[in-house]
Amino acid sequence: MAVSTAARELHLKRGEFIIAVHLGLVRVSTQRGEGSPRVHREEIERLRARDGFPDVLRERVRAVGTAEGARLIGISAGRFTKLARAGCFTPITFYLNRYRAVVWLYLAEELAGFAAREPLLLTGRSPAWVRDRLEGGADQRARNWRVRRVERLMALTDDPWARAAVLAGTLDPLRVAELIDEPSERAHLAGIRPEPVLAPTVPPHAQDTMARLMRAEEPEEALRRQADLIAEVDRARRIRPVPRTDADCRGHGPGHRLADADEQGPGRRTATTDQSVQAIRPALETESDTNTNTNTGAGPARAPAFPLTPAPLAASATDSLGTSKRKRERERRHVPERVSGTTARATSVRAVLARLRLRGLTSRRPHR
Repeated sequence: MAVSTAARELHLKRGEFIIAVHLGLVRVSTQRGEGSPRVHREEIERLRARDGFPDVLRERVRAVGTAEGARLIGISAGRFTKLARAGCFTPITFYLNRYRAVVWLYLAEELAGFAAREPLLLTGRSPAWVRDRLEGGADQRARNWRVRRVERLMALTDDPWARAAVLAGTLDPLRVAELIDEPSERAHLAGIRPEPVLAPTVPPHAQDTMARLMRAEEPEEALRRQADLIAEVDRARRIRPVPRTDADCRGHGPGHRLADADEQGPGRRTATTDQSVQAIRPALETESDTNTNTNTGAGPARAPAFPLTPAPLAASATDSLGTSKRKRERERRHVPERVSGTTARATSVRAVLARLRLRGLTSRRPHR
């Protein structure tokens, strides 16, 4: 049945049903590509058959704000906020008010348990560690909420790629791209990332606030998530590598395979690169022989084998004055009037080599 129908069957409001799913009290089918989440009839019957239904279930998912939570454990709202900012208890969910401010909600059951365990924090002067955190401007509410959410999503699956997708969702996409350099792997993580099946409802104009809450912003938290992501991806690669796609090739067109060969590093050139070298070798030998013959009797040639521009042709003595001026103008611009077959072949060879060098300098990246 639909989620809305299941909530009515269990006598829960939508927010209470979301908390029940988050806590694992209600099992929901969330198959990707099959539309909205569904709840099996057997699951509803199981919960309705328990003693104390529906009061016991509703008490377990009851969430309170700052004012009601402070009254519940017998302290002021100000002290309640200080304890929450210091990380003494963790929010279960939140909503945005009309000013787009985040309003945190806490489980009443957890607050009662905290009051029973830590009565000294409810009266008298706050401990030194609480004062130090507050004086440093700490606010652990968003971080603790993310930790709880990530732990819950990680516990729902044993698939290493799905677990890595959960961790990737807590980091900035640019940071994920730096950690995972294969486009096919990043696309796979984005495709299997667990959707917020029953996440807090926010209006469209507040999606940016929701996105900020989802991501690890503190340096320590971000470093921890990055380390966890790298470990999960390495484990996933060993268990089930993701097939590479055309998007993994940086270049496009006939020359992109040469760029990939350069990126693979020494000792890992593909046959395509070797074939290209063999194809241009005759042209290299031809130009080398030509340079040697022109310098016979004068020792080895001092000019480089592949100058950046072809040498200008000498002007003929029978050329007219106008023709000589045009020739000198072309020579000044390094544009030859006529190129022989050997020179044309050498020019194409130089272009290929220059392109290979350029790709090797600009597209080289470390290979895992």
